[in-house]
Amino acid sequence: MTVHAAALQRIESLRSLIRYHNRRYYQLDDPEISDPEYDRLMQELSTLEQTHPGLVTPDSPTQRVGAAPLEKFIPFRHDTPMLSLANAFSEEDIREFDGRIKRLLGSTEEIRFVAEPKLDGVAVNLIYLRGVFTAGSTRGDGAVGEDITQNLKTIQALPLVIDPGSGIAAEVPDRMEIRGEVYIEREAFKGLNRRRLDSGEPPFANPRNAAAGSLRQLDSRITARRPLNIFCYAVGQVLGRRFQSQAEVLNTLAHWGFPVNPHIEKAENIETCIAYFRHMDDRRAALPYEIDGIVVKVDEMALQEELGAVSRSPRWAIACKFKAAQETTVIEDILVQVGRTGVLTPVAVMRPVQVGGVLVSRATLHNQDEIDKKDIRIGDTVMVQRAGDVIPEVVKVIESKRTGMEKIFILPGACPVCGSEVVRLAGEAAHRCIGLACPAQIREHIRHFASRGAMDIEGLGEKLVAQIVEAALIKDPADIFYLTHDRLIGLERMAEKSAANLTAAIERSKKPALEKLIYALGIRHVGERTARILAGEFRTLEKLTTATTEDLLTIRDIGPEVAASTTKFFHEPTNLKVIEKLRLAGVKPLKMADGPRTETAISSKSFVFTGTLTQMTRIQARELVESRGG
Repeated sequence: MTVHAAALQRIESLRSLIRYHNRRYYQLDDPEISDPEYDRLMQELSTLEQTHPGLVTPDSPTQRVGAAPLEKFIPFRHDTPMLSLANAFSEEDIREFDGRIKRLLGSTEEIRFVAEPKLDGVAVNLIYLRGVFTAGSTRGDGAVGEDITQNLKTIQALPLVIDPGSGIAAEVPDRMEIRGEVYIEREAFKGLNRRRLDSGEPPFANPRNAAAGSLRQLDSRITARRPLNIFCYAVGQVLGRRFQSQAEVLNTLAHWGFPVNPHIEKAENIETCIAYFRHMDDRRAALPYEIDGIVVKVDEMALQEELGAVSRSPRWAIACKFKAAQETTVIEDILVQVGRTGVLTPVAVMRPVQVGGVLVSRATLHNQDEIDKKDIRIGDTVMVQRAGDVIPEVVKVIESKRTGMEKIFILPGACPVCGSEVVRLAGEAAHRCIGLACPAQIREHIRHFASRGAMDIEGLGEKLVAQIVEAALIKDPADIFYLTHDRLIGLERMAEKSAANLTAAIERSKKPALEKLIYALGIRHVGERTARILAGEFRTLEKLTTATTEDLLTIRDIGPEVAASTTKFFHEPTNLKVIEKLRLAGVKPLKMADGPRTETAISSKSFVFTGTLTQMTRIQARELVESRGG
């Protein structure tokens, strides 16, 4: 095959592929590749056509702006073309843009620019006749868009009638095209996707696709329920008025009541634009909406007209792209991590990919519900992004890439760390390991076990717990009572007196109140108050460990969640082993007296302490009330 034939074959393949992705992106609002991947395809096609200019055709994607309008909308022809912008991907590209302009103008003088955030939304064209909004459309292919007038009217921020106010800006043109970007803010987008998942609908890939899908609703009542917003940034054809600069356009639009981005700045030269590029890249995560770069425009309209445009882009403006926020990759495996509170978290192990300038190879999948809602499987091709430009997350599955070899994932029924039972209690999304001796949870278990409301072991704080666990002196809470002076003295910064004080505190804690021990075990949903109720009803730990769910449900103030979590806890063999070790170590909770409890004047009454207590602490006051039945 000749070089010319090979180039033709690749060009035709790229054109077909780009047209396919244009349709997925612009018409179906369901992209299958990330923006950087699309840019790479376009760049390859552009390079091949530059090398082989005889192969360029009028219908090549490089000669067009987007995709043809959908047939379900009435075509809308723009008075002036809505061109797309050439891209810059580095600071050097931005400087080259400045140099190119100066060469075209034959000038060495500094050019004034306007620098604007580049919103990741949907470009629209708005027609105002004598100050009244009469029509609006999508960009479409740049020459002909889709008439979405009724849907645009639902955007609350968009004025339907211009209020001219006073001054020079009061001169409203007879006819005017205003260009804007429709977008959805991040938090509103999250809420929209939550509602879609709850109703069984697929989530939108990103705010831009959500905005596009909302604007393309045939029923404008649906659009009205979507959280759409808009910023206006330019004008097209204007009859009856002439603007001198881009800055004047923006100031006038703002005066007329149009939303104009507050972060737009005038720049005296290209270095100021580059400083703005760095500044916006640094603060993009703090903005309430997505931006994927900045736009730099020559400010003076006369220079814009002199520079003109190439086939699809104006020579006087450029889009300066930040590093990609989304990419596609493949989930090669799903692992399970066990957190310090026993929650099992599925984590996607992905083929490494650069996202926002960071190499990403893992992303949390949160829980089984999230996996099921998004139908994520091992082997899936997925779109991944860095949430808030920090935390990697899987946005959606590209179902068209499935081969049939993908594997459905279900969280295990046994803890992958200790083998204890994994449970999911009613009303919770999380699956949890309930093992007291689970190594993944041991620090949290020990910290809670020794805390003041539980066994109250003085001196066994968080830092010392970390040391003891790191030194492998403790593998479960019962091991606390097997610590010796000689083993403790070997720890860093553990002097003779400190070791003696700690062993004495451990010894004193061997005879706790029964409710303190029950609370110390860390049973899910069993707080201090519930522990007191259980201690009062069962009197001994042995009776509580053999209680059934039915037994527990007969107790006032004990509901289904507490009953279920308590019986599951005491049915787990590893937990019973720890309780037996506690007994063998000499831990003997004080046995509560049998028979009816003595009634006092405050029995069953509720108390609330507010303000400052002067005679005792809040804990002492609480214990005093509780000791008398309140």
